[in-house]
Amino acid sequence: MATSRRMLTLWRVAVFIAALAPLVYWGWQVAINAAGPEPGRYLLLNIGQGILWMLLLTLSLTPLTKLTRWKGFTLIRRQLGLWTLAYAVAHLLCYALFILGLDLSRLGSEIVRRPYIIVGMLALVGLIVMGVTSNKWSMRKLGKRWKTVHKVVYLVLGLGLLHFLWVVRADLEQWSLYAAAGALLMVLRIPPVARQLPKIRQLGKRHQGARA
Repeated sequence: MATSRRMLTLWRVAVFIAALAPLVYWGWQVAINAAGPEPGRYLLLNIGQGILWMLLLTLSLTPLTKLTRWKGFTLIRRQLGLWTLAYAVAHLLCYALFILGLDLSRLGSEIVRRPYIIVGMLALVGLIVMGVTSNKWSMRKLGKRWKTVHKVVYLVLGLGLLHFLWVVRADLEQWSLYAAAGALLMVLRIPPVARQLPKIRQLGKRHQGARA
């Protein structure tokens, strides 16, 4: 699928705007007092789910590239990965500001009451590791180990889902959708399954040719 450089640039700009839009919308809802009685928790929970959106979208890019061979999906992989990290940092800042009131002395008692905080912090550490190594210098420096380091994304997904499950224990319907999407993306990464994706694309092309 041929795409001009200008179209790819517009694609990257569109992805940037789309990733930023939810943060702007949630902030606007708080600004106009439409975020409910606890705007801090509103931001905390919505940005937390936004992390999962971004992470799942990032993980979907490799299967989509194999299925379509469109380089536009590869082009935004680093961008979406960094947006995932940005959402995670924003989530942490909301927690520190609205839950702890910037009083870090409360963190110990909070961890005792809510041990899922540790799970979330471990996921954040994984995102930071991937974020600081998502550049050409790190790729050259790490060599073949770079891909091994970035496989931590699978651990981050598991930790993120566990963190969210712990938070929404009474309502599993929404969590189940995220978990199902994550499981599907993991299945698509299994080598025998991944090898079938280009064949599906070729089969689709032959089908279109036959219809023409």
